[in-house]
Formats: sequence, structure tokens, C-alpha cells
Amino acid sequence: MTIDSVKLVRSGAALSVESGGRTRTLRWIDLAGQLGAPDPLSSRFTAARVAGPRTIEVELAVGGREQIELPEPAVLVVETGGLLMQSVRRGDDPLGLVRGGAAIAIGDRIAWVGPREALGKSGIDLSRAVRIDAGDRLVTPGLVDCHAHPIFAGDRADEFARRARGQSYLEIAGAGGGIAATVAATRAASFEELLALTCARLDGALACGTTTMEAKSGYDLTVAGEHRMLEVAWVADCLHAVDLEPTLLIHVVPADRDRDEYVAEVCREMIPRAAAQHLCPAIDVYCDQGAFTLEETRRILEAGKKAGLLLRAHVGQFADLGAAPMLAELGGLSVDHVEQIAPEAMRSLAAHGVVAVMLPGACVQLRLAPPPVAALREARVEMAIATDMNPGSSLCESLPLQMWLACTHYGMTVDEAWLGVTRHAGRALGLSHLGGLAPAAAADFVVWDAEAPAEIPYRYGAGRSLVHQVVKSGRVLG
Repeated sequence: MTIDSVKLVRSGAALSVESGGRTRTLRWIDLAGQLGAPDPLSSRFTAARVAGPRTIEVELAVGGREQIELPEPAVLVVETGGLLMQSVRRGDDPLGLVRGGAAIAIGDRIAWVGPREALGKSGIDLSRAVRIDAGDRLVTPGLVDCHAHPIFAGDRADEFARRARGQSYLEIAGAGGGIAATVAATRAASFEELLALTCARLDGALACGTTTMEAKSGYDLTVAGEHRMLEVAWVADCLHAVDLEPTLLIHVVPADRDRDEYVAEVCREMIPRAAAQHLCPAIDVYCDQGAFTLEETRRILEAGKKAGLLLRAHVGQFADLGAAPMLAELGGLSVDHVEQIAPEAMRSLAAHGVVAVMLPGACVQLRLAPPPVAALREARVEMAIATDMNPGSSLCESLPLQMWLACTHYGMTVDEAWLGVTRHAGRALGLSHLGGLAPAAAADFVVWDAEAPAEIPYRYGAGRSLVHQVVKSGRVLG
């Protein structure tokens, strides 16, 4: 192996190495054997160059340089006598199920997928491959949680009790609770505390099969504070096996700020500076009753687009203000919640390829009517499913639990639920290499103690996790 080139990616949280026509991404967690346990505040690279045929020299945020000797990319074989789910359509099967399937990964990408009896015909040298024999277990892509708020401090269990007594989410927020309560706790927490809390939540997500998770800011509301939350996300991404995708969330107007002045600051400072510092690939805006108006949302989304960021929006959780077609026209990736959405908006989403992200945990906890899934299906809108993990309405890291709610409360099919946490979720993040098992896709696998896809949402309340083994970026985690 000879290194052809290296560059910084993921805002300095990782290195993209090209060798022999193959590209692989290496994060600090992949290089820990050589770099050791880093100071959390310095776990990013500021520069990298090729220093030898198999050597990279990096500069660290804390200062100083290190040389990294790269081994040959590992070859991994995953095979099962049961079902392998490609999450890529094969004929009439949207999940692409293969009985007795196998996949070969080289480094962090899949190189070959097919029937296990054809492994010897793959043309890939398997003599030194690491092998996972899943028996007759179900093998699927790693799950993708495309809407989550894992960075926060404090909890709001008292609000859960108040809602159980009949108070609404908006009533509690109007009395000083809701997002404002989490903002106060998050501002008071240190960087290290937020990092530890975030990584603990990622542990819970990984145990349920999640290998990639979005990480929204939105619980500080100041320019510096929102950027600090994004920094926490990037450092957590360096250190944890789960890949984090940071998003700058423009959440609500602070109670002590003038609305127009705050929106102007967001557009003039918060978004451009986040983009210039490569703190996030995307922004999200909460357009709803009690949050931002349609006109304010347009200003914010246009500022994000001008800065070169991808666009998403919280839309229609409590009221349909008309943001879905506007986001579609601006080239956005997803609209999330959509309990309230007009038929013409659905047609616009379908025409522009915008993903509708279902968040059943929050919907059920807030006792809202579910989104019009049948109408979205008829309009051919792709639907993803996410946890909406947050302290106020969905404190849950489990995507299998959300799949159960989507099937039982929303009326989604099992196939739709699986696509919702794999292929469609990857598209909602703008990451087409996630959520499928096919050549060039991410080498993210979950081996389940189950035989059929329906068992995962069906057995949502199992006393133990159905996750038997997880592979992330071609690395066996357990």
C-alpha cells in the first residue's frame, strides 16, 4: 500500500486517505493505538500531509505534530445462512433481502455483496480476512438516526409529570419550561460535561444498532454557545464509534431578544461563522407555532443556502405554516415531524425528492395526531424515521422502539420502517453511502438475534437488546 494523498474531512475530526484508487476515512478512534487517549479539547487535526509511502504527518489542535504509520486496510467478511438485508431494491423486494448472503468490506467501505457460496468468486484475496459467521441471524445495514438532539444538560422529568396531569407542551413552554429550561442547564454545563453526556447517549444508541446519528445544536441560542455545541459534536465524533453529523439548529427566539434583531444576528453571524469554521454541513430551522414564522424561516434558510450549507426544517408539528413547499423549492433535504401538512405540500416534497422524517416518539408523548402516512405514501414521498432524542419530548436512543411506534401508531409497513432507519435516513442527511449494503457503501453492519426483519419492531420490548454484534466502518465493535 502506498498513500497517494490525504486531506482533512469532517471539520478536522477525520482524515481521508487515498491509496491505490481506494479512499478511506480515519478518525481519532481508528488511530488511538498510535495517538493514545487525547485531551477532549484537542481531538482534532489542523493539517495533514503525506510523509512517506505509508506515513502521514498531522498537526494537532493542541499544537505539535505526530506521525501515523498506516497499516493495510483490513478485509472483513460478514456472512449468514439467514437473511442479509441490502436495503437496496431487488425486483419487487424494496429491502433487497438475500437468503444465505455475504458481504466483503475493505477498510470502511463495502467491496462486494452476494450469495455466500459465491465468496470465492469475488476476486478479492480473503486469505487474511477477519470473518464474522452470523449463523442464521439477520444481518442489516447499521441504523441511521437522522434527527436527534444528543447534546444537552439537565432533564425535564417534571414536565413529563405535568403533561401526564394534562398540561400541554405549549402551555409548559409558555410558563418558562420547555426549551428554555434545557437552555439554562446546557449553558451552565462545561464543555467536558456536555461531551461526557453526549458520549453516554451515543453508547445507548449504539447498543440499539445505531451507527450514525445527527447531532443538532439549539440549546444555547447565542452565537458562541451554539458554536460550542457544534464543537462538542465534532469532538464526540472523534472519540466515539458512532459517526455524528452536526447540524446548526435555529431553534427558538430567546425570551430576552427582539425577534427581528435575533433573526438578523442568526443570518449575519451565527450561520456564516459556523460555515466559515466548518462546524456543520447543515442547518435546521424550527418553523411552527411558538417558534419561527414562515417569513423568518425563509430568511434563515436563504442565509444557510448562501453560506453553502444543506437545509432541513422542523415543520408542522403543531401547525402547518407552509414551510414544507418552501424548503423543497430551496433544495432542502428533509422536513421533520409533519403531523400537519397539506396535500399540495406533499406533492412538492415528492417532486423535489425531499424526505419526510417521522418522529413518532415525540408525537406519542405529546399526544398529537399522527402524520398522514397514507397520503404521504400515495404521493410517493420517501419517509425516514428518527428518535428525535431530546430532553423534553422523546428521551429515547432506540430506533427499534421508534420503528414499533411507526408501525403501530403511524400505520407504516415493516418495509417502510426499515427503509426509514436505513436508506431513506441516509438520504435525509444527504449521505447516500449510508443505510445500504452495496459496493461503495459504508461498511456498517448490525447482526441481530432474529431471523426476520419484522422481529425487530415486533419485539421492541424484549428484556435484552436484540443486537448481537455491530460493525462500524469495517471495524468489529462487539
